[in-house]
Amino acid sequence: MKQFLLSFLEILEVVIVAVVSIYLVYTFVAQPFKVDGKSMEPNFSTGDYLVVDEVTYYFREPVRGEVVVLHNPTNESEFFIKRVIGLPEEQILVSDNKVFVNGERIDEAYLPTGISMADTPPFQLGEEEFFVMGDNREVSFDSRSWGPLGLHQIVGVVRIRFWPLGDMETYKPAENV
Repeated sequence: MKQFLLSFLEILEVVIVAVVSIYLVYTFVAQPFKVDGKSMEPNFSTGDYLVVDEVTYYFREPVRGEVVVLHNPTNESEFFIKRVIGLPEEQILVSDNKVFVNGERIDEAYLPTGISMADTPPFQLGEEEFFVMGDNREVSFDSRSWGPLGLHQIVGVVRIRFWPLGDMETYKPAENV
């Protein structure tokens, strides 16, 4: 009986350590995220499962071109996936289906050709403010609608698409565009 009890306690200890470890990783390091909606098509589609890195932005700010998960500024309980376009203290303008940062057009090689988007007035970003847009510009509800996004609203950066298996991909930090 004593041997059984020792074995049981050892198994219980392993299970508790595993559960606590999974909880800590899920809460503070990375978590899965399921894409729902068309705002990032064709690069991300409904049903894609992603791993979101929640630690990186404690050490550095987002970089232009990175794909991030964020709290919906109009409903904090919802999450969106968008691409970082504008960085703190930059001026963003959408004109003639092109995006301009501080008066210079940015290259968005990740977008399909023929993107159509409405012109916007210039957005002047403050400290720790970012401008995010969906890749499917015609249907995306993004900073063009709600304005700049605070750093505190960004949950993390997308690191891995792990489902569907045929589209599995890792994402490295973007180069400044």
